[in-house]
This record gives sequence, C-alpha cells and structure tokens, in this order.
Amino acid sequence: MNFLRNLLASIIGCILAFGIVFVMFLIFISLIGNDEDSVTVKDNSILELQLQRPIADYTGSRDLDPFSGIFESSQGLDEILHAITVAKDDDRIQGISINNNFIIAGLAQTQTLRKALSEFKDSGKFIYAYGDFYTQKDYYLASVADSVYMNPVGVLDFKGLSSEVLFYKDLQQKTGVKMEVIRHGKYKSAVEPFLENEMSDANRAQISELIHSLWNSMVSEIAVERSISEENLNTIADTLGGRSPKFAKTSGLIDDIVFYDQYEDVLRNALYDGDKEEVSINYITVDDYTKYSNKKILRSGKDKIAVVFAQGEIFYGEGGPNIIGQGIINEALIKAREDKNVKAIVLRVNSPGGSALTSDIIWREVELTKKVKPVVVSMGNVAASGGYYIAAGADKIYAEPTTVTGSIGVFGTIPNINELAKNIGINAEQVGTNRNSVDYSLFEPMKDDFRNRVQESIEDTYETFLERVSAGRNISMAQADSLAQGRVWSGVDAKRLGLIDELGTLEDAIAAAAEMAELGEYGIRKYPKYKTGFERFMEDLSGVSAKTKEKVLREDLGNEAYSIIQEFKSAMEQKGVQARLPFVLNIK
Repeated sequence: MNFLRNLLASIIGCILAFGIVFVMFLIFISLIGNDEDSVTVKDNSILELQLQRPIADYTGSRDLDPFSGIFESSQGLDEILHAITVAKDDDRIQGISINNNFIIAGLAQTQTLRKALSEFKDSGKFIYAYGDFYTQKDYYLASVADSVYMNPVGVLDFKGLSSEVLFYKDLQQKTGVKMEVIRHGKYKSAVEPFLENEMSDANRAQISELIHSLWNSMVSEIAVERSISEENLNTIADTLGGRSPKFAKTSGLIDDIVFYDQYEDVLRNALYDGDKEEVSINYITVDDYTKYSNKKILRSGKDKIAVVFAQGEIFYGEGGPNIIGQGIINEALIKAREDKNVKAIVLRVNSPGGSALTSDIIWREVELTKKVKPVVVSMGNVAASGGYYIAAGADKIYAEPTTVTGSIGVFGTIPNINELAKNIGINAEQVGTNRNSVDYSLFEPMKDDFRNRVQESIEDTYETFLERVSAGRNISMAQADSLAQGRVWSGVDAKRLGLIDELGTLEDAIAAAAEMAELGEYGIRKYPKYKTGFERFMEDLSGVSAKTKEKVLREDLGNEAYSIIQEFKSAMEQKGVQARLPFVLNIK
C-alpha cells in the first residue's frame, strides 16, 4: 500500500514539475514575442506613477534577462528615478499622474522620489495627484504636485509621526521563554523590550527627538509646495484638519474634491488645453516606461563610477538582494577596485545592521578600497549600527535629512528556555571533556563564567567599533563614545554632530565621487550582480509556499501578533555579537 501511495505521489510530482516547466516555457515565448521593443510611448502621453509594490533601492534587474521583473516582488528605486529623469526630456511625455499610491517605501526613499518629481516640474511639465486614500507618506509624495485631488468620500491621514515599541518582559516570565541579554554598560536602550515592561526616559527622549526631526523635514518641504506655513501645518496635524475631504480642502492640503472621472477631465484639459471629453488619455505605467527608459543611457564615457548597493540586514555569509553578506559586497568592492575604468566608488547603504563580524569584514574591504580609489557613502532609509559601521571609514558620507543613522553600539541576545523546560517536565543533563566544553545550554540558567566571557567579547567589539568611527570621522575616542551608546539620529542631526559630511541623495554622492576623481564624462556601473529573478525562482520553488504560509499566518494572527513572533524569531536567530538597531523602530 505504501509503495502504491509513494508511486502515485511521484507521478503527481512529475506532472506538476512538467507543468511548471511548460508554463515557464510559454512565458518565455510570450516575452520573446513581446519584448521591450514592443513598448510604445505615444505622443501626448502621461506617465502614471502608481507605486503599489515594495520599493528597494536596487533590484539588480538585467536588461537582457527576459524574465526581469516577472519574478521580482519589488520595484527598483534606481529604475523609477531614471524613468522620471528620462521622461523629463521625452517630448512624448506631457506630465505625470501620481495615482492612488499606497507607497511601501522608507521615508528617505520617498524624499528622494519627491526631489526627482520636483526636478521634473522644473521642465515645465505638469504633475497632478489623485487619491482615494492618502497615508502620510502618500500625501508627502503627492504634495509635490501642481494640484492635489481627492475622492469625495476619501480620507487623508495627516496627524504627525509616532512610534510604538513593544515590551516583552512579562511575556517572557509567563511563557518561560527568555532572551538573555548582554550589552555594553552604557548602551541604555539596547534590547530594552526584553528587559523592561515600559520605555525608559532616555529611550523615549531619543525616539521623540528622532521623529520630531523627521517630521520637521517633511513639513518644511510640504510648506513650500502647498504655500502653507509650517506652524499652520502643525496646527492642521494637531486638529486633524485633513480628516475629511471637506476639511482637507478648507485647510489647503488639497486643491479639489472630485471623482476619478472628473480628475481625468483635468488631465485632458492639461493635455489638450481645453475640455476634450471624448479624447482618450494615453497612459503609460512607470513599469512599462522603465522598459524603455532603461535603454536610455544618460551618462557615458570610458571612465566609470561604481555604485555598490548594500541593502538589508547584515548576516555572515554570501548575502543576496535583501541581505548584506560579506560575500557579494566584498566581491563587488574588489571588482570595482581592480577595474581600471572605475575611478571612484559609491557605497549605497540601507541597513539596520546585524552581525558585527560581517560589518568589520566589509569595513576592512572599504579601507583597502579607499587606498586605491575614492569611496563615498550614500545612506538610504536607515544606515544604523552595523549599517553605520560599514560606512564609517568612507572618504565622504552623504545621508538624506530623513535617514535614520547612528546607533553605534553592540549587544548579544541568547535564548533561554530553562523555566519553560521545568514547567513541561524537561531536564537536560550535560557531559563534557573539559571545564568549558559545555559553555551554554538553553535548557539551563546561564552561568556567570559564560556571561563574563560574552560580556568581554561585547566590550571588545564596542571598543573596536568606536575605533573605526574615531578613525573614519577623525574624532577622538571620547567624542565617538559620546555620540554612540546606541543613540539613533536623523540625517539632519547626524550632519550637525559630524557623523556624516553632507545632506544629499545618491545622485549627490555620485557627483561628489566624480569630483573627487576629477572626472568630466563618466558612466555608471552597478553592483552586485544578483542572480536573475527566474534563477532564484527555480532554485527555491518552496519559497512560494513559504511566502503563502507567511501570508496565511499573518492573516490568522493579525499584524501585531505576527510582528511579535517575528521579533522573537529574529532575536533567536542572531548569532554572535550584534551591531544593529536595538529594537524594531516602527514609525507611523
């Protein structure tokens, strides 16, 4: 019976595998027949900026990969910005419609997009925005438009930024699952959620200062475009003056309340200088336009600037599109360093940190590289702890005003289930050959000897981190320590304190690198070269199932319960000394 069952399972598996390959073949044939050359940009077109997939700084899409974009869950910020720049000088594109976004991007990414749209407007072309629902980031982006429109029954969220931190001390006591925390003595807020039931005054103060700085950056830009004073914008936020379409229009946050078909009349008027109700609008989505714009090289020359994208948490190993590993990052740095045509390197960092060991390995490669060629860092949404570690040694550091950086500190978290084991009747016994051969068991209370050894490692790593910052920023160890202790800063405050050199975008960092290398004409080379989406898909078909299970789990538990489980899971998976943001910083 088992033989027949196994045989049937094998047959079904073969049929499914053949079906998947056959579908892939059909997709491939379809793509060959509908390649990028078939993308037509008509005269009098509007570029539709509808960003409903997560935005990554870089997806590593390859122009020659027929499956590029098919298996990618993210949109590349670099490609979107390039498309907007190309559209600015494309006579067939008359304007941009920012349409019903629910933008899944960091604040610094949104700020960069906003700046690109502002530069697009400088060409004399129009930008209009429409929304059924505006989140605060959606409105921040939309506020750059010439006019902002809203559905008659829509909602606009404009109330100021907030952050919520969950604490797990009681949960650990009730479940018997505990996180043993070892940290540098002055590192006040590190892993505080595992140690306390409420936020410390120091932690509250630093988060408050951070989100106030980020909010001030947003408000100052909105004030310019909407011709509303910053004081009035804060009053609108305090009184929820945008909570309904009527209030939003009265307060000046939007220009008019219309249905979408009426919004399209506005677009027709802009296109044809009059009411052309019967004339269709030639929309082209940013995804489609990217297939055209990616072929347009805006910079060229034998000399190159390499842009190395380091995005995601830092783990020891090879790394990938969403994980920074010393494997792919150091390989990229070495390739750029040894390429005679590459004259300078920009390291784009978007990371909350992670493994201190991996951070130091990458830091060393940056040190070796800058002895040969200029290295400039561009910080994205976050370049904190390990993210700052790998940036600290660069010749020059740029950050966005809304970048979250700093968090210079280290800690270790080690799971312990001694209490749970006792409650459910588990007793673990250990046998070893030497005094320290059994150094730790998660089934036993942590021994003082082991804790002291880990504490020693923490202190050594923290001291090394400070040395890297001190040398990189040309400040004393005492100064580095005063800026450290896990404190997080906005880009604005980091500039004031000397943790970075300039406020600016990735483009500004590239321009600085070109100036340092004394380049006139130059091209851009992007690293790392990830495996194609199709290659990753075929290597990990089980990933589709895992993502489906993750989605079901999130729906069953709810976002809050799911995020608690994920935070515990992340803490339990951490190996070695960590240089990362001390808690999940969720800014809303």
